[in-house]
Amino acid sequence: MITVFDKYWKKYDAWYERNKFAYLSEIEALNKVLPKKGKGLEIGVGTGRFASRLGMKYGVDPSENMLKIAKKRGIDVYRAQGERLPFDSSTLDYIAIIITLCFVKDPVKVLIEAKRVLKKRGKVIIGIIDKDSFLGRFYQGEKSLFYRQAHFFGVKEVTNLLKMSGFAKISYYQTIYKLLDKMNSVEKPRKGFSEGGFVVISAKKK
Repeated sequence: MITVFDKYWKKYDAWYERNKFAYLSEIEALNKVLPKKGKGLEIGVGTGRFASRLGMKYGVDPSENMLKIAKKRGIDVYRAQGERLPFDSSTLDYIAIIITLCFVKDPVKVLIEAKRVLKKRGKVIIGIIDKDSFLGRFYQGEKSLFYRQAHFFGVKEVTNLLKMSGFAKISYYQTIYKLLDKMNSVEKPRKGFSEGGFVVISAKKK
């Protein structure tokens, strides 16, 4: 089945150029919790914008067109879905799921699968547009080309999903404090949530 991401991959990738301050603000927030070494995987790697900037070696995505771009950006790519990862158990140091959680069919299954392939005390890093933030409310009302089929999550919902899936030691960073067309610089991440539109939630495998 051809998805909106397969069909409009050029438009998806161009978003990062058009909204570079938002993109770079998200990168800074993710860097706050990203391990400095080890093997990392991004679930929903898309065109590799995050994985390539953050030093992740591997990426999975169901969109063949997007994976071609991610591969050009130096990522070892696999056409797969988060519910069934092509990796052996306990082989990765960390996994990033950036925005992707709101598009998957079974978020709990994705998190349990992430836990399977992570080493003991491996880290999962989730980036979301917080459903309860000003930005989440904006996107839910706008019904954009990509987000019209998203199921947005709030921070507390993701926290509960992580606990259900066997993760602990949960921490939060937030960024993006105004609508994207009003941004004129990279915004610094802050601990916690409730003010920023983009929230990074990290947790460790028990």
